[in-house]
Formats: sequence, C-alpha cells, structure tokens
Amino acid sequence: MSTVKGNKARRTTYARCLRPSTRRRAIALCVGLTCAIYATGCIERTVSITTEPEGATVFLNDEEVGQSPVTVPFTWYGDYDVIIRKNGYKTVNTHHKITTPWYELPGVDIVTECLIPFTVHDDRVLDTFVLERARTPTKIELLEAAADMRRRAAIGPE
Repeated sequence: MSTVKGNKARRTTYARCLRPSTRRRAIALCVGLTCAIYATGCIERTVSITTEPEGATVFLNDEEVGQSPVTVPFTWYGDYDVIIRKNGYKTVNTHHKITTPWYELPGVDIVTECLIPFTVHDDRVLDTFVLERARTPTKIELLEAAADMRRRAAIGPE
C-alpha cells in the first residue's frame, strides 16, 4: 500500500513540474523545431544551352544531356566541357566556367541551404552557340590530302 502512495506522490510532483502553460510551450517548441527542420530551403541549379540552328546534340563533361535548346541541373560550380554536334556542321568543343554566387560562399552557404525556408533558384544561361556549316571538300582536295598523308606515312615520325 505504501508503494501506491509513493507512485501517487511521484505523479503529483511530475504534474506540478509541467503545468498546462509549460506543457503548451514545450509542445509549441517541438512543433516549431520540427517545422523548421522540414521547411529548410535548398538551392536548385540549372544551366541552359541554346544553339543556332537548334537541334544539336549537347554534351556536358562527356555526358549527353539532350538536344538544344536544353536546360539541365548541375551540381557544382566550376569548369564544364561543352561539346556540341550536329550533322552538316562543325563540332564545337569548348569549356565554360560557372562562377560561384555570393550566397554559396563558405559560411554563407549554411544559411542559404539550411536555414532559409524557401528554394533558391540559380538558373544560368550560356551564350548561344552559333554553329558553322561544315564545308565538304572537293575531290581534288581529298586526293591531295590522301597523297600528303601517304607521303608522311612513308617518311615515318619526325
């Protein structure tokens, strides 16, 4: 019987520690922290590539990303190898640097990626790549190039 009184005394002491107003504050704090964790923002990064004429195959860092015009997500800032191919046109092989914005600098990025409760969109648009028509060589030019190659092969490496 004394244990029952002991349990009752413990319950009474615990109930006094968490008054209804204190309980409401604790619940509100837990709900607020949960919402803050789930409502954190993020950054969505995209790069758009256009060509003239449209319909060229676009490669970023040796990975085919689609036909131009194309918009694709990217993960990091820095240099990207860009290769653009289309039948009847010269292949464009270049690189483009995507610079880091101020809100992605170390220290500041913690705030923008973890504490801001909305999504930041970083949409980059590269200059339009103008493709040059490939010139088909004449029969004479092909024969001269073949003769030159044959002559260099016979001589050997220099």
